[in-house]
Amino acid sequence: MGSNIGDRIGFIRNAVEEIRKDVHCKVKLVSAVYETAPYGNSKQPNFYNAVIMISTNYTLEELFSFLKGIELKLGRKDSVRWGPREIDLDILFFDEIIYSENNLKVPHPGVHLRDFVLVPLVEIAPNLIHPELKEKIIDICKRNSEKNVIQKLSEKI
Repeated sequence: MGSNIGDRIGFIRNAVEEIRKDVHCKVKLVSAVYETAPYGNSKQPNFYNAVIMISTNYTLEELFSFLKGIELKLGRKDSVRWGPREIDLDILFFDEIIYSENNLKVPHPGVHLRDFVLVPLVEIAPNLIHPELKEKIIDICKRNSEKNVIQKLSEKI
């Protein structure tokens, strides 16, 4: 999850709280929050990013719809690709599923290239195996070439 408009930490906390309140989801692990340089479009404010692990009885498509609903509820507005956003909630992995339909691709494309995803993910699931690459997240993170992470924040979510 990420935010770079307004109360960035507030948007992330509120998103996690919305997920916690849902009877179909259980938040199991939460990473630290990291300040990161923007990816793709560098002429925008820095992001705050974090990763959570949940268990759910939603299907992949139901979870995607649920998360998009949270984005709207929290005030996300349409923007350009890789542009500024109030809150962005992505599904990185869903068990070992490999899925690609319409606007939903799992594993999330490019996850293996983005340290702003890998660094917090290593905190909570270093031994998670990427189902396409067949490698541990910690090993992917070690060789990652992108360097967007600026600092780990002391704020907790």
